Amino acid sequence: MSTQPKDVVADLPRVGVWLVGARGAISTCLAYGLAGICEGVLEPLGLCTERDPVARLPLVPLEGLVLGGHDVCTRSLTSSAAELVQTGVLRSELVEHAASRASDFEGRIRPGILDGPDVGGLDLDPRAAELGSRSPREQIAHVQADLAAFQEECALERIVVVNVSSTEAVSAAQPEWRSLEELEAALDAGKSQPASMLYAYAALDAGCAHVNFTPNRGAGAPALRQLAAARKLPHCGNDGKTGETLVKTVLGPMFPARALRVLSWQGYNMLGNRDGEVLRVESHKESKLQNKDEALRSILGDPGTHTHVGIDYVPSLQDWKTAWDYVHFEGFLGARMSLQFTWSGSDSALAAPLVLDLVRLSEYAARSGETGDMPHTACFFKAPLGGGTHDFHAQYRRLLEYVESHVG
Repeated sequence: MSTQPKDVVADLPRVGVWLVGARGAISTCLAYGLAGICEGVLEPLGLCTERDPVARLPLVPLEGLVLGGHDVCTRSLTSSAAELVQTGVLRSELVEHAASRASDFEGRIRPGILDGPDVGGLDLDPRAAELGSRSPREQIAHVQADLAAFQEECALERIVVVNVSSTEAVSAAQPEWRSLEELEAALDAGKSQPASMLYAYAALDAGCAHVNFTPNRGAGAPALRQLAAARKLPHCGNDGKTGETLVKTVLGPMFPARALRVLSWQGYNMLGNRDGEVLRVESHKESKLQNKDEALRSILGDPGTHTHVGIDYVPSLQDWKTAWDYVHFEGFLGARMSLQFTWSGSDSALAAPLVLDLVRLSEYAARSGETGDMPHTACFFKAPLGGGTHDFHAQYRRLLEYVESHVG
């Protein structure tokens, strides 16, 4: 028998949000923030879909979203919330107010797929480790069974799967999977794949829209984009643009527009929390740095410009991140000048509302029968699936044009 979750109003359409990395800082901020908005104790700051003109789209109401997800750790959602209260990201009164909704969400979190390179980490769920040792077809079937149970138990109209997990290790030996046929053969042969690809395959094959908010491969492989097209589903990604890179893609276009030559753009990041700890490992860090540097180089368009981004783990910063950038540029008469900026913020608090925006836009696209990459979501990502410019202003105009074409 289907049971209606307590955190959904009876007469609203019910849409599932399945979070991969459900006990992480982003998911925790999302869960408590969504509860606070729905309870009327929190403003929807940071949510583009709650402001004109994007709000004019017939999007699923926030009150209609039901949360569930996968995680590979045994840490509870309330423990994650307590850490964020201690660091000043969440307010204790909000956590107390949203306790019932958070408990409902916690009850819908299931063991996820543990990637082989991550075995041996702290507070890992042994059930996730066991699942990680299974064949890829068994892993996909496990994820799809959890999605089907979620849909039935909560009487959901549709589900959007969102990957907000930690950055995966880069593997030079990993094939590109240019065709769906090749990937299917590899899965049938039991060849292991990154967890992000298995989640994306499971979601799309099960009829769920997919959002990759991480720098992981996800549905970015050509084979999985073909699967999305075959299942007539929308999907978007990759790598949410929340902080330093957001500023770069806003400021960067200024220099070529003014015919100024950027000689060097040096960036340095310090961050704590579990994401920072994961990025201490070079193979994980390499995946993250790739997208952070590529966006700027694409905007400046000068192969002679020196660009570099460094990332260091600073445990005491916890969920706060500080980025310092130094821009050395040349202008008229050969005069050399510089610009510096410091960005300090909580990546999780910045990311959570963007995830909600992307869920609502993806659900609307699925409901409208749209298929494939969602180029109008490029402004949310460091490495948009649809390609195109990295200029934030141009990307945002594309979102506005999409809205206008659908509500005009």
